[in-house]
Amino acid sequence: MPDRPGDPATLSPKVRRTYMRCLCLLLLLLLLPGSTVRAAERPNIVLVMVDDMGWSDLGCYGGEIETPHIDALAADGLRFTRFYNNAVCGATRASLLTGLWCQQTGHRGDRWNEPKDFSRCVLISEVLQASGYHTAMVGKWQGRDLAVHRGFDRFFGPNCQGKISYWNAVRANDFYLDDQPWAFPETGFFMTDAFSDHAVRFLEEATAGEKPFFLYVAYIAPHWPLHAREETIAPYRERYRSRGWRGWRNTRLERQRQMGLLPENARPAPVPESIPDWADEEYKDWQAERMAVYAAQISNVDRGVGRLLKVLDESGADENTLVLFLSDNGAARDGGLRPTSSGFGFKPGGNNSSWRKDGVAIRPGSGPDLMPGPHDTFSGYGVAWATTSNTPLRDHKQSAYEGGIRTPLIVRWPGQVKEPGSMTRQPGHVIDIMATCLDVAGARYPEEFEGRRPVPMEGKSLVPVIRGEQRSGHEVMAWKCSRGRAIQMGGWKLVRPGDGRPWELYNLAYDIGETENLAADFPDRVRLMSGKYEEWRRRVGAR
Repeated sequence: MPDRPGDPATLSPKVRRTYMRCLCLLLLLLLLPGSTVRAAERPNIVLVMVDDMGWSDLGCYGGEIETPHIDALAADGLRFTRFYNNAVCGATRASLLTGLWCQQTGHRGDRWNEPKDFSRCVLISEVLQASGYHTAMVGKWQGRDLAVHRGFDRFFGPNCQGKISYWNAVRANDFYLDDQPWAFPETGFFMTDAFSDHAVRFLEEATAGEKPFFLYVAYIAPHWPLHAREETIAPYRERYRSRGWRGWRNTRLERQRQMGLLPENARPAPVPESIPDWADEEYKDWQAERMAVYAAQISNVDRGVGRLLKVLDESGADENTLVLFLSDNGAARDGGLRPTSSGFGFKPGGNNSSWRKDGVAIRPGSGPDLMPGPHDTFSGYGVAWATTSNTPLRDHKQSAYEGGIRTPLIVRWPGQVKEPGSMTRQPGHVIDIMATCLDVAGARYPEEFEGRRPVPMEGKSLVPVIRGEQRSGHEVMAWKCSRGRAIQMGGWKLVRPGDGRPWELYNLAYDIGETENLAADFPDRVRLMSGKYEEWRRRVGAR
């Protein structure tokens, strides 16, 4: 007898799971007419943030690094072309988790790690936990107390207070599982994989539970040091050896224009004069190795994201889960342009064995005779590759120019993204993440929370943008970074690269690379925007 049309046995596994969930939900409604299923319908949220990744590193933002799983998120979701962070890790995390300008939480904005004033703020995790969500976090936590004391039911990662190793236990970065110290295995540890392992474990627990869930995964990769496994590095060596930083930058620009990430009239930032042509580079093998290790770090994150998406898919939770992916700041230029015998606090004749808990010394510096990647090295990939990573933007991490503060943001939310695979030029900021999560969860930002009276939330929900609507955004977005101040109003940006230097004015509608200073042409606009910046600075407590 032929299969009957619509017979569940003839459907694909994913469609069959959806069919059975709907059938079970219908039966529940019939059997319990007085009940509701609002709690079961509340969307899950998975928030993934990487560290020090450039704007164009992902395949879906024009890069050549292999990121198929993150690219798949973009193909099914929405890419933001004008989303912003706070130019450095601690300041971004302060805003991301609270929905406030970082200065309102007690963070200066120009330092990497300062405690927040919890009497003035409340975290996403705390509000969602109080609203009935199961909450979990994996990765970089920069608090002075533990994440499980700030609204997370589960936690794995370091209480990050200093530079870290991907291979070994080090001082000032003790790892915890929930509220207990976590002992490093004797062999086989690699930090990115450990983060992915625990994120998968926590996600499997969450999808098997009855509560909606919030999972925050804060990868440290691709932040220096350049550490990666040989088998992950190897596929990239010849890729970067054969073309170099300018060749790949030009390719990225071309891809960005083809994708529509850049308007046709967009002006990219020029390459700094200090960066030589690849043909003139004396140490090609070493330079290519630096970028190959960096690319391997991002590929490793992508595999972890793929594992998370697989759990969501196989559990059937994917259709009711909002996934967000972003970076905490722009690419970091640390590591220099030439070989060196010292760096990052390690030097010849120095006490290079006191950092690792096993007492193994770090070989200081980096160059052709000391390639990056192994456990006893510590280096960064330098300004030339960081400039390629940030294509087409100007400057790098900690700067108030776009290369410091603009981040990719990918959002996937099945059934809610109006045009999967599309992009938006509507601006947003990490302060909007908390507002978005609360909006999605149907939770209210509290006026009072456990005896604290948090500052009213500054962020605005991104849900209208996700659904293809025009959002009433921020009149002003402003920054106080370690290398500059800036304010944006509409498509205009005013930036001061250092105190005591004049303000510069750029029209970001076409000048994404901040190449043409229009301050002399529009003095009234400079006065207006500098006045607005001063109002913002006083209101939020920026120095």
